[in-house]
Amino acid sequence: MEEDSTLPAHTVYRPADLAKLHGQKLPIIGWGNGGCIGDGAAFQIFLKEIVSNGFLAIASGAKGTGAPPPGVGGTPGGPLPAGPPPGGFTTSSQLIDAINWANAENSRKDTKYYGKVDTSHVAVMGQSCGGVQAIAVATDPRVTLVGIWNSGLFTTPPPAPPNGRLPAMENVSKDQLAKLHSPIFYFTGDKTDIAFANGMDDFQRITTVPAFHAYKDGMGHIGTYWDPNGGELGKIASALLKWQFKGDKEAAKMFQGPQCGLCQDPKWHVSKKNME
Repeated sequence: MEEDSTLPAHTVYRPADLAKLHGQKLPIIGWGNGGCIGDGAAFQIFLKEIVSNGFLAIASGAKGTGAPPPGVGGTPGGPLPAGPPPGGFTTSSQLIDAINWANAENSRKDTKYYGKVDTSHVAVMGQSCGGVQAIAVATDPRVTLVGIWNSGLFTTPPPAPPNGRLPAMENVSKDQLAKLHSPIFYFTGDKTDIAFANGMDDFQRITTVPAFHAYKDGMGHIGTYWDPNGGELGKIASALLKWQFKGDKEAAKMFQGPQCGLCQDPKWHVSKKNME
């Protein structure tokens, strides 16, 4: 996890030793944080697990403290403090900035990423508010995969944020879903997850691209992102990307077919469209 002076409003995650790629190229993942918080270290446990499998992830926001939200990882619960977080808030345009940067670094001869980035495989992903950002930019023609974590679009304009601590979410219309051109995967908690209904409604509206929706009984909105190695969602995200971007047949078993790995887990509820 590092900052790069050529991309100051982001945090970059990559395999530690790029010399050991041996010709393997790194697919691109643009990541939007939950709460749209401007701290690129906030989801570091989850993102480090992903990039350890051979990916380049670029999170919106400069590297901050990486402190989990209240109630996670032993931090105190209760209401969020008033006022914006130290790093401010992010916007969906920063996901485009991340893609532009990765493409430029791959072409620039004096960078460590020269010729090491797989610009043909680009994912935009995010949790909660970051998931809304991912859908907002998913129509970019370079995007080949969309990952939505504990998120979904609002059927009406998003509510005003309390105490100035949370951002005003971008008002992305449900019409955006008809403009998708790449596969989209939703993962949420059960009905206790505040994003459950929005994610389910998105999935039901999608008709033109492969779509996958899964939710887990007993999982809330904060998921497992701060568990060791990102917990169960870290495993799912890594398998998804290895299947979609690296053609990993073993990883595909978690999602493909009526007897897929998640399908057979009684705590997970899986629905699919336009895919096996």
